[in-house]
Amino acid sequence: MKNIELLTIRTCTLAAIILVLASLHTTSLAQTTADQKAATAGKWKSVEDVFGFPGANLPGDVIRFNMPRKDLHVTLAGTEIKPGLALGSWAAFHPVGDNDVMVMGDLVLTEDEVAPVMKALQDGGVEIRALHNHLVGESPKIMYIHMGGHGDPVKFAQTIKHAVGLTKTPIPQGGSTKETPDIGFDVAAVEKTMGRKGNVSGGVLHFNVPRAEKLTEEGMETPPSMGAGTAINFQPTGNGRAAIAGDFAMTGKEVGPVMKVLQDNGVQAVALHSHALDDVPRLFYMHFWANDDAVKLAKILRTALDETNSAK
Repeated sequence: MKNIELLTIRTCTLAAIILVLASLHTTSLAQTTADQKAATAGKWKSVEDVFGFPGANLPGDVIRFNMPRKDLHVTLAGTEIKPGLALGSWAAFHPVGDNDVMVMGDLVLTEDEVAPVMKALQDGGVEIRALHNHLVGESPKIMYIHMGGHGDPVKFAQTIKHAVGLTKTPIPQGGSTKETPDIGFDVAAVEKTMGRKGNVSGGVLHFNVPRAEKLTEEGMETPPSMGAGTAINFQPTGNGRAAIAGDFAMTGKEVGPVMKVLQDNGVQAVALHSHALDDVPRLFYMHFWANDDAVKLAKILRTALDETNSAK
């Protein structure tokens, strides 16, 4: 009987020790996570203070500031374009050294905004890497500046903030709100066809597909979160249909096969150009447009995507 009581005491003691150790481990993990979040928030505080709103922390040690052109009312073939479909300005920052960052981004501009914004960026040391269209036939006409460079993060933030201030772009207010995935077409079927999960934001379904190979710009590794990948967006237009826009990131040899898939299946290629000056491998971006059954369009886009060396 004494042996049984002794065994019971030892078992209870061991169990108590295990519970204490588990509790300490959980507390340590929670503290580590909290410390990491605090460190990330602290790292970018000076940049966020310049922009006046919090950025989105993305994989690869990237912070991105989204500035949708909610002030614009752009229509194309009778469809009003939501900011999330093709009217999103943004700037992304990635550290590459002590007080040194890589910056990339797009600015969505009306034609009269192009010249002053371009001058402001150049005067502040931000490179203009491209100026072109992403759509065809929209009203009013919209242009896109692709910008980049590397250097002091606060100086870059100040330059970009000043340039954006020359436009009517509203400054984002408050945090993001949770959105329902029910946006007017079968999102689950589209995701299944695309072979990956999307993200619903601003009433638009987004797919961001990174390249499979390592990418560099000016010899510096470029995380996929910096925007150097394929972007595919679906905006519902009623009765299970969607307007699609975005761009395929392709090497030169992939351009022909992707264009053939799109054009053979009724998706219009509306622009073909580069977004960078010194990227390896050299990438070209093909923008597209169509308005049709969402699942049908997903099948076409998936076939085109399979022609590229994109991450699975």
